[in-house]
Amino acid sequence: MPFDIAVEKRRGDTEIACRIEGGAGITVLFGPSGVGKTSVLDMVAGLLRPDRGHVRVGGETLFDAAAGVDMPPERRRAGYVFQDARLFPHLSVRANLLYGSGEDIAGLAALAERFGIAHLLDRWPRTLSGGEVRRVAIARALLAKPGFLLLDEPLSSLDRARREETMAVIEQLRDETALPMLMVTHDAAEADRLGDRIVEL
Repeated sequence: MPFDIAVEKRRGDTEIACRIEGGAGITVLFGPSGVGKTSVLDMVAGLLRPDRGHVRVGGETLFDAAAGVDMPPERRRAGYVFQDARLFPHLSVRANLLYGSGEDIAGLAALAERFGIAHLLDRWPRTLSGGEVRRVAIARALLAKPGFLLLDEPLSSLDRARREETMAVIEQLRDETALPMLMVTHDAAEADRLGDRIVEL
């Protein structure tokens, strides 16, 4: 089972509690803003420590409060696509893609072609559309050869055309790879279309 997650965390007045048992494909965390969806992704990635519980991905224990296991983020092999994309503004698209993946030029070329961003490689992030930024961010996460992918509201703030374009990329990943994905959304239509299973918070 790719995802076996049971975490609890208090943040201010909010008590976050989430249980996920997910198979292959996309597991969607669905719910309104402020219920802790992004916090759950951060706990899986190792950026936020749960108060209680465990995080297991692909049979590997990344966190277990009772057993004292807390693997550092850099060893968890999570590909994290943040809501704000977080491309480095001082690096070209090519340099952004290669960041953290060594010099995998062949992998870069294949992914750039697959996601329709080959013509953007020498551009700067500030010159990209919202949809182009999202595709570059997803390709960068994949180029690092992650064990699983975390997608935080990957379609938010996009116009209808860019949203459809980015959704098609995510569907392609879901249908053509065995990469387990955990995706956050507050949009019911996105959850229904993309999710193999939906966990409501």
